Amino acid sequence: VPVDIGKSTFSLGIPANKKPPPRRVPNLCSTRYGIAFMAHFCNFTLIAQNSIINITMVAMVNSTDRPSQLNSSTEGLPANLNSGQHEGSKHLSTKGTAFGGQFVLWQKWAPPHERSRLCSMALSGMILGIFTVLLMGGIISEAIGWPFVFYVFGGVGAVCCFLWIVLVYDDPASHPWISIPEKEYILSSLEQQDSSAEQPLPIKAMVRSLPLWSMCICTFSHQWMVNTFIIYTPTYISSVFKINIRENGFLSSLPFFVAWIVGILGGQLADFLLTKNLKLITVRKIITFLGNLPPAALMVALPYLQSSYITTIACLTLSCGICPLSQSGSYINALDIAPRYAGLLMGTCRGLAHSSAVLVPIFGGLLLNKDPEFGWTSFFYLLFAINLFGLIIYLIFGKADVQDWAKERTLTRL
Repeated sequence: VPVDIGKSTFSLGIPANKKPPPRRVPNLCSTRYGIAFMAHFCNFTLIAQNSIINITMVAMVNSTDRPSQLNSSTEGLPANLNSGQHEGSKHLSTKGTAFGGQFVLWQKWAPPHERSRLCSMALSGMILGIFTVLLMGGIISEAIGWPFVFYVFGGVGAVCCFLWIVLVYDDPASHPWISIPEKEYILSSLEQQDSSAEQPLPIKAMVRSLPLWSMCICTFSHQWMVNTFIIYTPTYISSVFKINIRENGFLSSLPFFVAWIVGILGGQLADFLLTKNLKLITVRKIITFLGNLPPAALMVALPYLQSSYITTIACLTLSCGICPLSQSGSYINALDIAPRYAGLLMGTCRGLAHSSAVLVPIFGGLLLNKDPEFGWTSFFYLLFAINLFGLIIYLIFGKADVQDWAKERTLTRL
């Protein structure tokens, strides 16, 4: 019958210039998730090596004051710890640009609907690094001496560097061990993305871009809160409950363990919301809101809960725990608005954000030394104000579509 033949001919006919959609490949057993795990491991070592100064400063100060007890620790935090934390935080801020290169990697490895989970999986390694340092730093310092904290994490970093060089490649096309179905799946999913052809950097357009500025300001304000957790969690717990460094290490690390789990699940949540036909910018703003406002509000409540040990630790754990949700929000927004320049923008943005690692102990030291009784209250209200300001700016001006200055331009010569 002619109609049947026509239908058959139509159903079998495939345009020569159009490939059939590739079938999805397994997630956890895939090369791209292996690279996410490697990035997770690298972020773990990177942040651990920059955070150990905060937990070892106590033992270092003691060993300097009492040379005969080089490996001793302390039952409380010394009065001059704020200056030591300020010096240690400088090392943390110098690594801000180290994260930018990872976003160049995800520009070529992460399918659009998997970017949130892959990026959050990689970035959560930083939280695991903080958790491990706070938990093990005090134990190692008491057991065999504070220098071995640096030796242990330095050795882990050397192993991580070797594995990264051997196992990680720039893109799927150059990876020797990736399966053909996965390679086709990644490359075809990125076909609509602007090509990586070299073009002049649109600096003037970047400076005038409100979505870019909103991303940077929100990342800075959120990083202010993160650095407050990193630098002052041990100090706050010790000053309020008067406990030694070993117990302090356990209590200080507990919020970061919860944050590590939530950070990974946050990426899954963002990608799940995308499957429900929500706009990408809506998902980014929802996740950013949840990772900013509730944690900041809980921090403000901490000074009013000091009478209850369990309530204070629970509030601190919950505040720090939900904070990493922003990893799937404003933190990876550069992949949305300018995938071509994602590495440069995120490196610059994170570098500026990590300047808060210097500013937080400066303002914290001023407020706590000026008014020891109400200093914590003022410090946490300052955190809330900065965080709220960055969040409002992002909610108003944040975008998730590729900006005009980030699109491929055709240059003509007369």
